[in-house]
Amino acid sequence: MSRRYPLALLLGATLLVAGCGGGGGSNATANWANDFCQAIANWTTSIQGAGETLRSGNVSAQSLKDSAGDIKDATNTFASDLRDLGKPDTEAGDKAKEQLDKLAGQIEDDADEIQEAVEGADSLADAQKALATVGTTLATMSSQITSALSEIGTLDPDGELQDAFNDADQCQKLRNQNS
Repeated sequence: MSRRYPLALLLGATLLVAGCGGGGGSNATANWANDFCQAIANWTTSIQGAGETLRSGNVSAQSLKDSAGDIKDATNTFASDLRDLGKPDTEAGDKAKEQLDKLAGQIEDDADEIQEAVEGADSLADAQKALATVGTTLATMSSQITSALSEIGTLDPDGELQDAFNDADQCQKLRNQNS
C-alpha cells in the first residue's frame, strides 16, 4: 500500500464533509470549521514531511525513529488543536466536541503505538517490521478521522456544520489541494 494512501483517504473524507451543504452558518461556526480544517492541513503537512524520509527508500533504524518522533509530535499537536477547538456554535456542538475529544485520544494512542514499534528497531530487519506498523497505524488514524468526520456529519441534521465547512477558507484550500 502506498504511504500516501491513508493521507488521501483523510483528505477525501474531510473534503466530503466540507463539500456538503449550501451557504450560510454563523460566523462562530465558520471560524470553528476554519480552525478545524487548518488543524487537519497542519497535521497532514507534518505527516507528509515525516514520511518523505520513509518514502525515499533509504530507511535506517535512526531515520525511522526520527520520522516516528516527528509523527508523534505532529499528532500530539493535532490532538491538542482538536481539543482546543471547543465546540461549534450549533445544536450538535456538544456532541461534535465529544467526537473530537474521542478522536484526539485515539490518534494520541496511535502515535504512541508508532513510537513503541520503532523504539526497538535497531537493525534493518527490525526497521522494516516497524515500518509496516507505521503504515498500518497511519491507515488506522485515517480511518478514525474519517469515522469521526462521518459521525459529526450525522449529528447535524440542519446542516449548520456542513454550511460552515463549505464556507470556511481553510476548508476550501483543502478542497483545492485535493483537486
